[in-house]
Amino acid sequence: MTPDELRSALVGAWRLVSFKATALDTGDVVEPFGARARGILIYTADAQMSAQIMRPDRPEFRQPRLEEGEPDELVAAATGYMAYGGTWDVSEGNRVTHKVTLSLFPNWVGATLARIAEWDGELLNLVLPEPAFIWGARRSGVLTWERPS
Repeated sequence: MTPDELRSALVGAWRLVSFKATALDTGDVVEPFGARARGILIYTADAQMSAQIMRPDRPEFRQPRLEEGEPDELVAAATGYMAYGGTWDVSEGNRVTHKVTLSLFPNWVGATLARIAEWDGELLNLVLPEPAFIWGARRSGVLTWERPS
């Protein structure tokens, strides 16, 4: 698939199926946002993107407003959620790049995040091109997405 073909195929909304990270040394698999993680990934034709993933079992706040959250509630909410947005592109080798302009994790603002796209016509796997430090170990990571039904 050419970069232009993949770019066209990616445009639209995607729903998270799973996010699994495998330790390189032991083969131990973790699901950073739990076995029932929820997420949405949106690619627009004009090169904008947004990605959000959450742990569905995050506890609700005791008060009804975000700004009234206690420190422990805010920590639980943030550590169970990942969100960022920016621009995107596709290059040779099915490499998808996300240029981050806003993020829940401040260190990603201004960063370029790369993924290798593997698409079989139904499921989209976005694979980390190199291992990353995830949950205490160097791990490969695969995020599997499908079109919402």
